Amino acid sequence: MATRRQFIKAGVVTSLLLAGATPVLAPLWRPPEWPAPGLRWLRAGDAAIVAALAPVMLGVPDVPRADVTRGVDVAIASLPPVVQAEVRQLFVLLGHPLGRRWLAGVRPDWEHATAAELSGFLQRWRVNRFLLMRSAYQALHALIGAAWYGSPASWGAIGYRQPERIMEYMR
Repeated sequence: MATRRQFIKAGVVTSLLLAGATPVLAPLWRPPEWPAPGLRWLRAGDAAIVAALAPVMLGVPDVPRADVTRGVDVAIASLPPVVQAEVRQLFVLLGHPLGRRWLAGVRPDWEHATAAELSGFLQRWRVNRFLLMRSAYQALHALIGAAWYGSPASWGAIGYRQPERIMEYMR
């Protein structure tokens, strides 16, 4: 049976541990955010990640980032809720400074990362020995690729001309 003195010591030690852990653990919790202005699903931080990765992943340095971001937003918003929850987890992980630095290997914020840093991150995840990392890369690749190649702005660059009959339905 614990004595009153042991109980007080345990309380003091626990308080000190919690006080010391708070600065470390506090950044892990974030209040819920609303979607970024003009978007239905992506938050501002998510949109920054997509905008930073799009030119590197597509190999098109002057890609219209806002168009790709909107396309990714539309694609995710149309996914089933369970898949949206998984994509949310990925963006939360990449949006957090610890996740960005230690799992993605990108030191600066996404907006300030160089093409070489982003390319290195994508390559590491593309060939990672862990299936989860490869799956996350494939999800980003599929979303960004679909957003870009589904946009009429990309069709001229790849030599695609939509049949006129189809274009009538898109207007």
